[in-house]
Amino acid sequence: MSGELARLITGHIFLHASMAGMRLATPLLALRSGYSEAAVGVLLALFALTQVFLALPAGRYADRHGLRRPFGWASLAATVGCSLAVAFPIFPVLCVAALLTGGATGAASIALQRHVGRAAEGPTQLKQVFSWLAIGPAFSNFLGPFAAGVAIDSGGFRVAFLLMSVLPVIAWFWVRNAKELPPVERPPGTREAAAWDLLRDQGFRRLLLVNWFLSSCWDVHTFVVPVLGHERGLSASVIGTILGAFAIAAVVVRVIMPAVAAYLREWAVLTGALACTAVLFLIYPLLDSALAMGLCSVLLGIALGSVQPMIMSTLHQITPEHRHGQALALRLMAINASSVAMPILFGAAGAVIGISGVFWATALLAVGGTRLSMRLSSPAGPQSR
Repeated sequence: MSGELARLITGHIFLHASMAGMRLATPLLALRSGYSEAAVGVLLALFALTQVFLALPAGRYADRHGLRRPFGWASLAATVGCSLAVAFPIFPVLCVAALLTGGATGAASIALQRHVGRAAEGPTQLKQVFSWLAIGPAFSNFLGPFAAGVAIDSGGFRVAFLLMSVLPVIAWFWVRNAKELPPVERPPGTREAAAWDLLRDQGFRRLLLVNWFLSSCWDVHTFVVPVLGHERGLSASVIGTILGAFAIAAVVVRVIMPAVAAYLREWAVLTGALACTAVLFLIYPLLDSALAMGLCSVLLGIALGSVQPMIMSTLHQITPEHRHGQALALRLMAINASSVAMPILFGAAGAVIGISGVFWATALLAVGGTRLSMRLSSPAGPQSR
């Protein structure tokens, strides 16, 4: 891994950790303030809502301006969102903070993914660089919730929000001097097409659907563990540690993947991840102790942590280089549209069928996704560019 990529990963870690910490702190504050599970589901959905509407503009902006300018604006927006929560830790302001930090993280991710994808050469290197880049959000999903949980237990929610507001500033420090790549010119004779035209490709549609299945499984775990931990009387630090165990496992598997990237088939990794997730979601609600929940989180982290490099490698192989920003935006838009609706659905379903029912329904969803992921190995699936 080059020094340039290491700096980008470090910046990504700090920016994403800010949002991840807010995703733990804001629902806990809402629950302790007497808000319902359905209200918490709405709050969590707002972290993805801005990304739905900003994804395509952010993708086009990244195609025009590269990396540094989008990342700088994203860092500023995240800092403002967290700072508002420090000043006014009430539910409406927490919703605004969720919108700002979620949108900032999404826009920065598009710019980063486009940048490193363009810098890679060939399918194997694509899997390697995206495995390294995926370490960022995986580790930040440990750093953010763990730091926020400790800050809440030791100093209260305002201290946690203040800590989260500092992280985007640190992120910008690492990315501000990144070297921009030359702009991409459209091939001669091609017109500027709408991003939606990419959906005409069958392989791209399949990839988005598989990504949606896997993202929904990740969202279930993120949403249900704080609720389940709250029901069982676990402290914020313990809940943060359980979520952190998931994130650390995802980091470990992504550290290993670059060494074995040449031997990995994208469709096989995606299918295996969906199958393992289905089994683990069947078991998870039957566990009573924090230790058992932590172990299950580790196994889920291994399964779900392996998929993003495969998704990103496939996406960059099946889309034209001058449209990578648009393709990344459509992917982010699809999974975050789901992330807006699914937490609300999880909250409503949890009130009707219980938390266990949410786990088991998602297990069935994962089973349904395995057949579709296997079809990515067909000729309509990824092709070398």
